[in-house]
Amino acid sequence: MSLSTEQIKLIQSTIPVLRENGAALTGYFYNRMLNNNPDLREVFNMGHQRSGAQARALAGAVLAYAENITTPENLGTAVSLIAHKHVSLNIQPNQYPIVGENLLHSISEVLNIPMDSELIEAWAVAYGQLADILIGAEKQLYQQQREEDHGWNGWKQFKIADKKEESSEITSFYLKPVDNGSLPAYKPGQYISVRVFVPELKLKQPRQYSLSDSNHPDHFRISVKKEAAHDGLAEGYVSNTLHRDYHIGDILEVSNPTGDFFLQHPEKANVLISGGVGLTPMMAMLKTLSQKNHPHHISFIHACRNPEVLAMQNDVETLAQTLPNLHTYLVCGEAAEGLKADKTGRLDLKELNENLLPRQADYYICGPKGFMQQQYQDLIKLGIPAEQIHMELFGTGGVYDIAA
Repeated sequence: MSLSTEQIKLIQSTIPVLRENGAALTGYFYNRMLNNNPDLREVFNMGHQRSGAQARALAGAVLAYAENITTPENLGTAVSLIAHKHVSLNIQPNQYPIVGENLLHSISEVLNIPMDSELIEAWAVAYGQLADILIGAEKQLYQQQREEDHGWNGWKQFKIADKKEESSEITSFYLKPVDNGSLPAYKPGQYISVRVFVPELKLKQPRQYSLSDSNHPDHFRISVKKEAAHDGLAEGYVSNTLHRDYHIGDILEVSNPTGDFFLQHPEKANVLISGGVGLTPMMAMLKTLSQKNHPHHISFIHACRNPEVLAMQNDVETLAQTLPNLHTYLVCGEAAEGLKADKTGRLDLKELNENLLPRQADYYICGPKGFMQQQYQDLIKLGIPAEQIHMELFGTGGVYDIAA
């Protein structure tokens, strides 16, 4: 069923309400849905439920959909981002009606509008259209996974083959399939979902982690930051469970690699810009380029808070010895004896020259949201075209609002 002209106007009439109270509405929706369907607590990130990040992310997505209700093609990037995330969580078509029912009832209850009103009917049609778009995109991704060599859908059991402490916060986990089967080749920059049992919640929880190494036929590597309590937020459920409770030989569940943030053009110059644990997909890209004896320019620009949390610097320095066209730049918030940082303080791309920021390169950014916003805005000011800039925002959310 297509939206009528009158229904489109009704959807558009809710835009001011969504701008002002979208997070309150979506927060109510999540509470309603998870109370009515407790099994979905093993699908949704309960840490982001606790912090409100999930509600804010959904509010932004709903608002974007309403604002582009006549031009859904403008949401291509967001649809791709959501579809990859859903496939990594094994979301199935039969779960969409559950979400839709609770969303419509939430709109009705929060806005005090009868369920049989024309506005609710309009949102029902709009949600149905969006669900069809996402289900179609996810169907293609699931099919691609089944058809690729050694690929699979859903969850597969892996064992921890090794653990390596990379810094005071980050530990790498080497994961091998329990069946000892070969693994699919992934694109450097993509991620997997990992699902573990969290004792505090008494249920399983999934999280997405970038693959932090080049392809290996027998194992994956993820490098997980232990999320400490900060700024009024509790410590991370899954990251702390992995660091504390999961050891060599333990079993966890893993999804097929996915994600639409990956190295686009290995054959050209590339600039990799990261903050904190955002270096993990960049390491996958850098190691992949190293294996290909990449003849073109590479810049590896990284920022960290202090020397204790700096991870994989020895790996970068080793790769620099074998890649003559690799240019590195390290910024550390605090000085330390023996640390060869190029700057103490904060990263400012405007201070760098074209030797590190060549005009014709592709740019990749990963890190906390504020960090990414700053680097994106600085690159635009420096004249780098937006189409040459690719970004990954780890955690909840997406890239559609980074340029704001």
